Amino acid sequence: MHMADALISPIVGGTMWVATAGVAAYSIKKIQTEMDEKKVPLMGVMGAFIFASQMINFSIPGTGSSGHIGGGLILAILLGPYAGFLTMASVLTIQALFFADGGLLALGSNVFNMGFFTCFVAYPLIYKTFTKKGYSTRRILIASVFTAIIGLQLGAFGVVLETLFSGKTELPFGTFLLLMQPIHLAIGAVEGLVTAAVVAYIWNSRPEIIEKAASGEALGNVAIKKVVGGLVIVAMITGAGLSWFASSDPDGLEWAMINTAGTAELEAPEGLHQTLLHLQSKIAFLPDYSFKASGNEPEPGVGEGGDAWPAISGGTSAAGLVGGGMTLLLAAFMGFGISMLKKRKSKVSI
Repeated sequence: MHMADALISPIVGGTMWVATAGVAAYSIKKIQTEMDEKKVPLMGVMGAFIFASQMINFSIPGTGSSGHIGGGLILAILLGPYAGFLTMASVLTIQALFFADGGLLALGSNVFNMGFFTCFVAYPLIYKTFTKKGYSTRRILIASVFTAIIGLQLGAFGVVLETLFSGKTELPFGTFLLLMQPIHLAIGAVEGLVTAAVVAYIWNSRPEIIEKAASGEALGNVAIKKVVGGLVIVAMITGAGLSWFASSDPDGLEWAMINTAGTAELEAPEGLHQTLLHLQSKIAFLPDYSFKASGNEPEPGVGEGGDAWPAISGGTSAAGLVGGGMTLLLAAFMGFGISMLKKRKSKVSI
């Protein structure tokens, strides 16, 4: 559900940038009460894990479409909504800047659609309601599936509204809505199952992580080395190898666009859109998660639209490892900065 710049107008894109920046600033302020040296590496590792996981598109049977997990719900459950939102922003920023996945103008929209609705709406209002009487494998499963579906439905509706307000006549509201919501219902169900598996693993390993994230407490003396180590290994395996097995079918957004406008990509207007597109093409050194070929085109036969399956590619593996590493560093750096800000304020108050 990574929107390209061509889907939104500068006004809508700018508005969503401001809204996302506001949520990020609020999150930075709120997270200081629960930030400690334990949460910094956890933010980084979770960012790398979500980056790698989003590289795997799974087919939706009978539709000719595919989807990938958003990851916002997993981040909110394990890190809390504030750290979860900031980590999702890190993931999507790295993807847009260095892998040309999602537009620069649309970055605010993408962070809001994939981060805000899951971390600040679906997680506190739905997931925590299901689990308020305690955790069990059954409750985690039911809560994860239901919450992931609601979060993705809200995000998909956000995409439709943003194209409507941008005046994209190629994507009429009614038709686009009737295609976007059902396909993301199916994707949300799969994401819920993946979320349940990850959360159940953490719950069985270190339930204190989930409990403290839910209550907004610092991790304190909770041992997280085992969890962090396991997530690092899974992220590396996923990014370097499992990403070869991603479906080449169009994702839910592209599928809805094809069936609405007859194309998965709208032409970017002249002016700001073309300027940002040119800038992104210069910055992105692994576009579409593969090495650049002549003419700055992705490596043939790899990634979206590739005919070979599995799409075994050194470029894809490099993208998974490099992107995961960059996301880990950015999310951890953000957490470290917030931790330092907290310590500085504590000294001033003393």
